[in-house]
Amino acid sequence: MTTKQTRHTKQRKLSTGFGAHSTADDVLAGTDLTGTTALVTGGYSGLGLETTRALARAGAHVIVPARRPSVAWDALRGIPRTEVHGLDLADLESVRAFCERFLETGRTLDILINGAGVMACPETRVGPGWEGHFAINHLGHFALVNHLRPAVSPSGTRVVSVASSGHFLSDIRWSDIHFRTGYDRWLAYAQSKTANALFALHLDNLGNPGKPGSGSGPRLRAFAVHPGSILTPLQRHIPREEWLVQGWVTPEGEPAEGFKTPAQGAATAVWAATSPLLEDHGGAYCQDCDIAEPAMTDDMLIGGVKPWVTDPDAAARLWDLSSELTRVDAFR
Repeated sequence: MTTKQTRHTKQRKLSTGFGAHSTADDVLAGTDLTGTTALVTGGYSGLGLETTRALARAGAHVIVPARRPSVAWDALRGIPRTEVHGLDLADLESVRAFCERFLETGRTLDILINGAGVMACPETRVGPGWEGHFAINHLGHFALVNHLRPAVSPSGTRVVSVASSGHFLSDIRWSDIHFRTGYDRWLAYAQSKTANALFALHLDNLGNPGKPGSGSGPRLRAFAVHPGSILTPLQRHIPREEWLVQGWVTPEGEPAEGFKTPAQGAATAVWAATSPLLEDHGGAYCQDCDIAEPAMTDDMLIGGVKPWVTDPDAAARLWDLSSELTRVDAFR
């Protein structure tokens, strides 16, 4: 079993100088990533594409695993220092095969951003009947990071999980994680976003020599981020008329007040992947290019972080369950 923890992660702002309107390029201004290697799942669409562009402009070499490689190549055309490889997060054999191919190159990773995912999709069963959001958004990334552990850079690696204020809607449904007794697309998405944050929390614990429960080897820091509210292809399963009902768009079809552009939405993940201010704050949940503070309301547009995603005991429990389901755990 993983080491039992007793204290929640501290969530206090750092006053970074950036905010909700900062873009990924703003965050990286003056930063030279030449010689670094980044991997961005979902890096050819929506926020992921903006993330790839910003990292490449700063000098990083960016690897983009893609379920649709031809579509990814088209999206990345003209962006220097990028490469595409086939990977389907819904298929753990595909994840393993991709990781084996990458490790054979002998390269290491400085940045790994888990940005791919699905949102509010129709009921989907993956593998042995796993609920689709949990399987793709969480278990696929869990297996990916574990398989890639040998690629942790000698100088340290940052792992960023793109979560969401959608976690407000659901803790982990320990008694029915796979929605065997009734499917709700929003609760399924919400649970997967809670899982993304808890994964980062425990990964940081295990990836830091000297911390309780951590192994030996190069230092790994992990963070979860809420990118903000942005209209991207992630909402492809949601009818446009529902966008208006949800308050995401104006009657004219424009993004509602408080929504970000994709470039602004990519900023927090890029900041978490590169900012030296976070070096001593591993496992934190971030928002608007800073550490998020505890949520004082249930307004997801305002955001913040609910206590169930900063609970180290829940994070350790989820890690053990995920290891059992995927049959992989490279951190012990």
